[in-house]
Amino acid sequence: MIFFWAFVVGGLICVIGQIMFDVFKLTPAHTLSTLVVSGAILDGVGLYEPLIDFAGAGATVPITSFGNSLVHGAMAEAEKHGLVGVLTGMFEVTSSGISSAIVFGMIGALIFKPKG
Repeated sequence: MIFFWAFVVGGLICVIGQIMFDVFKLTPAHTLSTLVVSGAILDGVGLYEPLIDFAGAGATVPITSFGNSLVHGAMAEAEKHGLVGVLTGMFEVTSSGISSAIVFGMIGALIFKPKG
């Protein structure tokens, strides 16, 4: 059943994003920002972790999880280091994903010929 719920929850997050594109005519930047902020707010009020426990990868793979990671890291480090921890916590938790995107993007740019 975990695969089913991961599919349903991840699909619903994607459907929300698609509705934002098609119905509300939002740009990709607005849609991306809205979904990241939504994940951050859900984590701030304590609702995203139960969603992860329920849906697994259905909640950790979509972009809303990035907002969750930012807030989660900031709150965890704030407990240890105070106000400075808020800033360092966001970077500490998300640095591996961002670094991977940069490295793999560079490798892809070197291997494949861009269209243009």
